[in-house]
Amino acid sequence: MGPTDFTRLYAEHAQSLYAFLSYRTGDRVLAEDLLADTFERVLRSRRGYDRRRGSERTWLYTIALNCVRDNARRAAAESRALANARADGITRLSVPAASDDVELKAILDDAMASLSDDEREVLALRFGADLSLADIGAVVGEPRSTVETRIYRGLRKMRTLVDEASQPAAEPLLKRAGEA
Repeated sequence: MGPTDFTRLYAEHAQSLYAFLSYRTGDRVLAEDLLADTFERVLRSRRGYDRRRGSERTWLYTIALNCVRDNARRAAAESRALANARADGITRLSVPAASDDVELKAILDDAMASLSDDEREVLALRFGADLSLADIGAVVGEPRSTVETRIYRGLRKMRTLVDEASQPAAEPLLKRAGEA
């Protein structure tokens, strides 16, 4: 598939793919992002397309659907990580304002940077990838007890650093959260 074929594919199918993605997600901005992701994947995998296996349209919609699924998995993992972080006391803010969110992200980034590589890795696997302790142990090649210890120590360090860094900035937010 050459550059002219790619241009033709985009011209023929972009509108209908956008309509599909918009309908599927219910979010026009997200649909635009997913459309871009779809055609990026098409561009990267165009050499692997085989007309004998299916039509171009089927191929495009399969890629688009995979983009939707990947986005849903990523969003679910982010939601679980945020819920786990809140449940573990890393963040006490219910729904921060945008500027407060940026400040909290900076505080969390600094706290994460202060952890050892091993602690960051297990926290990312636990809360980012939502892996079980046994799965994390298999990934890092350590026993479950070591994984549990690293998670506990990492969370304890983060909680301390976040509490110290966010005390003055968090007071108005905590008051607002208490009023809600």
